[in-house]
Amino acid sequence: MSEQLYDHIHPEFRHIACLSMEERLEFLDQPRWIGYQAAQQILDTLQGLMRKPKQPRMPNLLIVGDSNQGKTTLIRRFYELCGTPYINDEADPIKPVIVAEASSNADEKRLYCSILERFHAPYRPTDPTTKLLYQVIHLLRECRVRILAIDEFHSLLTGSAIKQREVMNAIKMLCNELAIPIVGIGTRDAVRVLHTDPQHASRFDVVELPRWELNKQFQSLLVDFEAVLPLRNPSKLHQRELAKLLYSISEGNLGNLRRLVNQCAEDAIRSGQEQITEEIIRKNKWLQPTRGIREVML
Repeated sequence: MSEQLYDHIHPEFRHIACLSMEERLEFLDQPRWIGYQAAQQILDTLQGLMRKPKQPRMPNLLIVGDSNQGKTTLIRRFYELCGTPYINDEADPIKPVIVAEASSNADEKRLYCSILERFHAPYRPTDPTTKLLYQVIHLLRECRVRILAIDEFHSLLTGSAIKQREVMNAIKMLCNELAIPIVGIGTRDAVRVLHTDPQHASRFDVVELPRWELNKQFQSLLVDFEAVLPLRNPSKLHQRELAKLLYSISEGNLGNLRRLVNQCAEDAIRSGQEQITEEIIRKNKWLQPTRGIREVML
């Protein structure tokens, strides 16, 4: 089959449409970045933070949004673009970006352990908190980290008010001691973490990844989604009726939309239709979010 037949697919992925069914299904499961305006603006902001000169009060950022809205994917994309570790000319290990994960509850020691895990550094979880802190500071400084990102930031709400203040004070201290920006990533509840102390709220700018609206931007997103699907026939997902149907099932949630489109593409490949139709989309309406448990019909 000739790649020239697949003008509806991005040139980088047209050769995938020529592969076998099994290979194309495997391709569907691979993570791929699909850029859009809001995400690009946040990426630009993060790159701007990296270029900030060191100063006594560094700007910080909190990225919030609904669950499954693409926050973690976004910070991973930033890491791919700007955070890849390397060895400099002096043979020193450089890690421009560290992405740690907040523990399931507010705990200063667990935060330090999470950061140390990203360095693959030996440490003892039973060591005193102060010792772990100084080990974290040493590694962040030695590896010339420019941004420390903390995913699942809203988890810091789980715990007593005293524990929450301890963790936030630890984050403030790291920012002051190292003069690097701190980036938090979490649900909208994460904003409440900042209000444990007015000083914390004043240090963070908050930016949101909102749910999508059913508009031209959403239709443009569907064009981008279709451009990375290895379907041999165009589906024209952006057309009004299909776009409305996809939106109503996904409810404007990016992760839900990605799962829905991928499942529809899989059905289209297995059935031999090679395009996503209204019938296929309606067949996968069971993927619509519910408050209960979705049962898969086998």
